[in-house]
Amino acid sequence: MEESWDFEFLSRMVDSLVSFLSEFVDDWLANDMRVAVFKILFSWLVVSLVAIHFAWKVYGNTVNDMYYRQGTGGQNGGTPDTHLSGWESAAGDAMKTHRE
Repeated sequence: MEESWDFEFLSRMVDSLVSFLSEFVDDWLANDMRVAVFKILFSWLVVSLVAIHFAWKVYGNTVNDMYYRQGTGGQNGGTPDTHLSGWESAAGDAMKTHRE
């Protein structure tokens, strides 16, 4: 009983996909305004992704090295991490440390 339901569901999904694709192809061949806008936006997306890919190939190591820079400074080579909030630094109190 369950097999017929699964087959029916799968058949409906395939029919829906085929009808969507046939309608899409008909619109594509009609070359109306919606298709022109879709082509422009899709080509912009593809060109942007290709540009990002090539930029990452060229500058990826530099960006990675800048992020994981080793040095005497803070976590990423910047200022040291002090973890002082505005209240502690304004009061001028020294940071309390745990002593055993």
